[in-house]
Amino acid sequence: MPELEQLVREYGYLAVLVGTFSEGETILILGGISARLGYLKLSLVIVAAFMGGYLGDLVFFFLGRRQGPAILQKFPRLQTRVGKFQQLLERYHYFLILGFRFLYGLRTVAPLAVGLSRVPVSRYLILDAISALAWAAVVGTAGYFFGSALEIFLGDLKKYELIIFGVIFLLGAVVWLLLHWRRRRTAANRY
Repeated sequence: MPELEQLVREYGYLAVLVGTFSEGETILILGGISARLGYLKLSLVIVAAFMGGYLGDLVFFFLGRRQGPAILQKFPRLQTRVGKFQQLLERYHYFLILGFRFLYGLRTVAPLAVGLSRVPVSRYLILDAISALAWAAVVGTAGYFFGSALEIFLGDLKKYELIIFGVIFLLGAVVWLLLHWRRRRTAANRY
């Protein structure tokens, strides 16, 4: 698949950067597999994921800081999730800021909730940078080793790269859709 290889080599880092701006585990795993295939460098995949994840968090944090009440008023479904997160934030604030990105589904709510809180900007910037770097390294490396495991079972991954990328992308989309549907259904049952 020379076309796919060229596409990944040309736009792979940009895809990781943009894809990790909000809930980007799937694209980061694909970036790790692309590094295993030799199309990208794992260190640069991690840097792109760190930048995308960190920038996304900063946007949502400052939206929460500047426009939080207006956003919650416009999107009432967020109020419950943000409220629960803020209760936990009061009690476990360092640990929650360091770990929220490892809990699927909190990547956009958490920075918004922290922005609404009294957590100092400088503290958030430092803790979130540490968290974003750890997340990018862990998930990107996991994708790389997942590619290694696939190689053991399938042999030459380049023969199956389109199928592998398609299946992983499809699985990520299905998980996202199921979680989104479940959240909407739960929220609808509350009202």
